[in-house]
Amino acid sequence: MGQRIFARHFAALSALALASACADGADPPHADQQADPRPTLLSLNPCLDAIVVDIASPAQILALSHYSFGAGASIAPERAQDFAMTGGTAEEIIAAAPDIVLASTFIAPATRAALTRAGLRVETFASPRSVEQSAAQIASLGEIVGNREKARRLAQAISAPLTASPRTAGPSLLLWQPGQIVAGERTLIAQLIREAGFVSHAETLGLAQADHIALEQILANPPDVLLVAGESAGQRHPLLEQLQNTLVVDFDPVLLNCGGPTIAAVRAQLADVRTAYEFGQP
Repeated sequence: MGQRIFARHFAALSALALASACADGADPPHADQQADPRPTLLSLNPCLDAIVVDIASPAQILALSHYSFGAGASIAPERAQDFAMTGGTAEEIIAAAPDIVLASTFIAPATRAALTRAGLRVETFASPRSVEQSAAQIASLGEIVGNREKARRLAQAISAPLTASPRTAGPSLLLWQPGQIVAGERTLIAQLIREAGFVSHAETLGLAQADHIALEQILANPPDVLLVAGESAGQRHPLLEQLQNTLVVDFDPVLLNCGGPTIAAVRAQLADVRTAYEFGQP
């Protein structure tokens, strides 16, 4: 059980699958896009990018954030290349003249003020902390984009009912995030971990959101499953390979940051981890 296994990368595949699920609501190939009354959009946030490409028509999207064009993006490269990229400067956004700018609540105040002075509508969204919040965010974007039906399908796809497991049953799991920190219990990833039938080892240890946990602490009190989503020296230490009763799995950090289509990817990976753990037990 001490041998590390490398989980498959599901993010691009799940995004494509969810896009396919919404395909019956796509615009006709030869639609008169010039007559489309729906607003043009420019997205500054990679999490919003992944949702917008599924619920908006391509003609509406003037640009996606530059984060969606690099390594670890939550959009498949072949999808991102169909769109322009924005670096996110106020000058660039104003020149593009979108009807609506989509951004995180963490948008720089100076950038937002410049966009507002230029008469641009800016819509901001926080990171969802639950599946329900993510579905609500998709619905809000559907209203803004002008395609409620596509948004409804996507929200329905991520909200498939699962049986929640008791917090005190099942194998223990510790998600070791970049910077050697843990996730709090009131987060989307924590909810998905519980849905998969795991018990939070961080909560058992009394750790809260963004608390640091060192390699030595893990070796002294290891969980049944350790998800490693960072690249620090401690997280790549060979001593982790010697944990005899712990399944150590690499977890793609891109899956930690967004809701929307990423939820399907997280569920798929956690289901694989749970299967690997069950079959690895004596």
